[in-house]
Amino acid sequence: MEDFATALETFTAETEALNESRIHKGTVLKITPTHVVVDIGSKSEGLVPVAEVQDAEGNSRVQPGDEIDVMVQHGEAEEGYVALSYQKAQRIRVWEDIEKAYNDKTPMKGKVVERVKGGLSVDIGARAFLPGSQVDLKPVRNLDALKGQDLEVRVIKLNKKRGNIVVSRKQMLEEELGEKRGKTLEQLAEGAVMSGVVKNLTDYGAFVDLGGIDGLLHITDMSWGRLTHPRDLVNVGDEIHVKVLKYDKEKQRVSLGFKQLTPDPWLDAAQRYPVSAHVKGRVISITDYGAFVELEQGIEGLVHVSEMTWSKRTKHPSKIVNVGQQVETVVLNVNPQERRISLGLKQLEANPWETLHEKYPVGATVEGRVRNLTDFGAFIEIEDGIDGLVHVSNLSWTKRVKHPSEVLKKGDKVKTIVLGIDSDQRRLSLGVKQLQPDIWETFFSTRRVGDVLHGKVLRVASFGAFVEVADGVEGLCHNSEAADPHGTPIRLEPGQEFDFKIIKMNPDEKKVGLSIRAVGEEGSRQDVEAYKHPASSATATIGDLVEWKRAGNDQN
Repeated sequence: MEDFATALETFTAETEALNESRIHKGTVLKITPTHVVVDIGSKSEGLVPVAEVQDAEGNSRVQPGDEIDVMVQHGEAEEGYVALSYQKAQRIRVWEDIEKAYNDKTPMKGKVVERVKGGLSVDIGARAFLPGSQVDLKPVRNLDALKGQDLEVRVIKLNKKRGNIVVSRKQMLEEELGEKRGKTLEQLAEGAVMSGVVKNLTDYGAFVDLGGIDGLLHITDMSWGRLTHPRDLVNVGDEIHVKVLKYDKEKQRVSLGFKQLTPDPWLDAAQRYPVSAHVKGRVISITDYGAFVELEQGIEGLVHVSEMTWSKRTKHPSKIVNVGQQVETVVLNVNPQERRISLGLKQLEANPWETLHEKYPVGATVEGRVRNLTDFGAFIEIEDGIDGLVHVSNLSWTKRVKHPSEVLKKGDKVKTIVLGIDSDQRRLSLGVKQLQPDIWETFFSTRRVGDVLHGKVLRVASFGAFVEVADGVEGLCHNSEAADPHGTPIRLEPGQEFDFKIIKMNPDEKKVGLSIRAVGEEGSRQDVEAYKHPASSATATIGDLVEWKRAGNDQN
């Protein structure tokens, strides 16, 4: 009876041990081409199809001696062996883990399998649905980019009967963010130095994650020097130290500074860069009005275009210096309050205008090239960077030049006379007509009022005619003076020639007044004198004089 009872107990235990609804622990004994032999205790061995333990490449995931979970299958695999399933045990074990994670609200690791309608399919041992709204704290535009990535998620809905699992990543991120924000708020205060990660870059600055709270690092607070874009200093993902400049608790806005972690270099700039000092720097930018030179981090000076060369001829700064070029300059002025330093390039060389009067004294003849023509005169380059002006009034003694192009052409080589030098204003006055004698001066020195000259009408105006009475010398015969001795007006036309009497002279204004009438009146007086004092006949009568006069009028 005892042997029977013992046998019955053993049979009952073995039957319970091989219950299909339980997961059994087993040890891998060996692996054959078709099965894995597993010892599940109770003097029983079972067979697991080898395909159940192979990966996608056909390699076995288990080795002899490994302990694995299996479940009993219906029927027998081979005589003396129990049919076992490794995959079924794995599925049940996974569901147990998922249920435990759901109940305990603990995270699970999963891999994104594919994009599905409304979200993603994630493998956490079983397929789970991750809604698009639960992927991140902010909407994710490109869910396809997450395929194949490993994510940590939390099970938020579970229906074992239907096999439905819903997970969320957003819940975990929100909890982490809340924890970080709480710690950050404990330290956050104006003046505090904190570490953060650059989260985003814009044209006007960088947003830095301080730990659950974002702060703005404005571009003007990044460096004491000039930055064209925040990326010149930081990149997304960089961990940096910043100083809290302002904290608005109500609006949750934080202003940060980076340059404030170092002293302001302008505080002692006047002592480190005294006026007249020679300093070296790098050209960092060029504008139409000059070039900016970086002397050190945060200290820039401007070389104005007027301080680049002694020449008055304007050149674009890019013709003199290049961006990135190392240059030596002279400090002209320092204004720490306005954060400005004025620099000069031309001061490194002697000012040629200071010794110009020695090289080109007034009255000296110089030769140059016509560089430019304007309405008021011509600029003559007598040497590199030294231009002189020939005013339109100094081109000719006699010709009324309206524009210098009537006399000169751009590129012509001409000789001129130095008329004056103003070194302070860098002005050089030149003359062309001074190379020839002054015709007007000669005319006024040899002629007097009352002289009769033969002249040719050049042009006619409403008030009279301009008459050439000498080479390059013109006089005006007013309409009232263009008449014969009897007062009959004479119509003057260009090209006519007459005898004219000088009735007015103004050397200062170079004006000469002429008259035809006065010549006729002078002739009448001579006729009368000839009648009173006949030279050829003592018997001339009044009748003779009248006939002689009539004959003269007929000839006219």
